[in-house]
Amino acid sequence: MIKNCAFIALLLGTLLVLPAMTSTSIAYAQDETAETEAPAETPTEEAEEEALPTPSTEIQYAFDNFVLFLCAVMVFLMQAGFAMVESGFNSSKNSVNILFKNSMDVCVGVLLYWFVGYGIMYPGDFNGYFGFAGVGVAETTTDAGAGNLNPQVDFFFQAVFAATAATIVSGAVAGRMKFNGYIVYSALLTAFIYPLSGSWKWGGGWLDAMGFYDFAGSIVVHAVGGFAGLAAAIVLGPRLGKYGADGKPQPMPGHSLPLAALGVFILWFGWYGFNPGSQLAFSDKANIDATMLIATNTTLAAAAGGLAATILSWIMFSKPDLSMALNGILAGLVGITANCDSVTNVEGMIIGAVAGVIVVLAIVALDKLRIDDPVGAFPVHGACGVWGGIATGIFGDYDLGVQVLGSVVIPVYAFLSMLVLFLILKAIGMLRVSPEEEEKGLDISEHGMSAYTH
Repeated sequence: MIKNCAFIALLLGTLLVLPAMTSTSIAYAQDETAETEAPAETPTEEAEEEALPTPSTEIQYAFDNFVLFLCAVMVFLMQAGFAMVESGFNSSKNSVNILFKNSMDVCVGVLLYWFVGYGIMYPGDFNGYFGFAGVGVAETTTDAGAGNLNPQVDFFFQAVFAATAATIVSGAVAGRMKFNGYIVYSALLTAFIYPLSGSWKWGGGWLDAMGFYDFAGSIVVHAVGGFAGLAAAIVLGPRLGKYGADGKPQPMPGHSLPLAALGVFILWFGWYGFNPGSQLAFSDKANIDATMLIATNTTLAAAAGGLAATILSWIMFSKPDLSMALNGILAGLVGITANCDSVTNVEGMIIGAVAGVIVVLAIVALDKLRIDDPVGAFPVHGACGVWGGIATGIFGDYDLGVQVLGSVVIPVYAFLSMLVLFLILKAIGMLRVSPEEEEKGLDISEHGMSAYTH
């Protein structure tokens, strides 16, 4: 125990000392040349600089759209990450059901987002609360130019964000929700619930007019999914055997931590499409500089979140907990998503570390309330999504009051709307499987197949 405490103290000391070191002036070999006065440019050199060619508008257009396409593909890959995390953290007898739900989030979500959701989320000129631009996506291209996006790639990028919001809930309902009820939920979230609140910010709605800021979706995407998951977990109730007669949580370990860990790293990789891709333009120095800052802040926040969650869980439970560390990484990523373009590297580390603490405390709090969230969907995406929105006001140059307002209104809207939906599904018998089906496993009872043959 003494050795553990000493090691934890060393890690805490490292966290405290490293940020302080960033304020110290460090000399590198390059600094020596910077101290030497540079020779004045000759007229010939000035003329050569003026004659340097600038990228054509078509090249800039092609570069911006192609990079955004690659970022959208990376975000799409996050579906595989979610599938692995959720199945790895749950019993093997529910793996097919989880994978199937993740697959339908994409298949159903992308189609409905094309038909309805995209037009609601980006309605053009509207009253700030609700609008609809029409069905589908324009197939005619825009004029070539830096920052001009082809409507098709813009839709693709936004559609994979919508699928991400829906998939978050799959982990919170794992092992006990009927497949048909889940499809109804996923369809309504991607077609109506997520696009409507998204329009209030990203569609130029009333929150955007007030100055609310959410760069890549801590609130717009993650908090919506997280609070929808909380509503589902409350209405569904806990898994059989999760809580004893005394109310204490019983261990229900997942069947594959290696699979869950691989899923987290895939999600971390995909986040480099999620956050840097949200810059939307990449063909000039200012935009590419911003993109590099975003990528670095994303990395630092994830690392700080994972380390902070490890340290806190080690202190609380006497041993380091891998599941907490993995959720801490995701927590740091969610927390930095709203503000990754607006904070310094050190502030990014602080935001990530706080998120790592929040996720551990939120997981413990849910267990005390007997709310069963098998993968920590609400602690990661809901609680840390709200932190990301508020942190944008604390560390970024945005009004804190407006940030708090937006960080409350959108999650409450998502929670209440989904609470009503899940209560309706429960009333008509489309929510939870029977105890016998749950004991058997949803793979067999819902699909008649198994993920593993042994």
